[in-house]
Amino acid sequence: MSSVGTAAVTTSGCKHHLMSATVVPLLPNSASETTDFLRRMASMVSGRNGEILLRAAALIASLTQRAMSAERLFHEQQEQNKRLVELREATELASDAMVGQIAALRAQLTEATTAAAAERAAFDTERGKLLDLMQDAEGHIGKLTTELETLRASVDAFNETAISVPIEVLRLARTQFDYLSSGFARKGDVISQAMSEIGGFAIDQALTATKPADEA
Repeated sequence: MSSVGTAAVTTSGCKHHLMSATVVPLLPNSASETTDFLRRMASMVSGRNGEILLRAAALIASLTQRAMSAERLFHEQQEQNKRLVELREATELASDAMVGQIAALRAQLTEATTAAAAERAAFDTERGKLLDLMQDAEGHIGKLTTELETLRASVDAFNETAISVPIEVLRLARTQFDYLSSGFARKGDVISQAMSEIGGFAIDQALTATKPADEA
């Protein structure tokens, strides 16, 4: 493209004249340089052509801003989508971990419930055994109580019929039994002698039983 061009201008008499003007070449892919170029061209011409150039520059600038905004929005949406994907992946991982934890807790709860039921059954069994033992013990205690009362009654009856004899009297009776035994022996009365010896032996037993009480 030549660096020198022509532009049409409108004069006050509505006649068109051609005039030469220096034109700056338009650099591609540069919206700013393009709008600057159009504005410079508009400043060199007048009338409708200048207005068209200014409108074109304004339109290019507006479209450029829109394109930049759209590109920026596109990048922001890409970043947001990336964050959403990462968040979704993290949420899925957390959800999987939570599901695993819930399953583990349910398994633990099931085990604890089973163990508690087994312990409860064992407790009920042991409780039943203890109740049976208590009932048996109560029965034995009742029997022992009855036997003890019977024994006490027997002791009381024996105490009521027992006769207290002084020790000296018992010793005198023992001497008499010895004397009788000797007399029956001289006469040859074996039966009477044996009965006298048995009586003496009974008195000896009574005297032996009274020694601890006397010593106390």
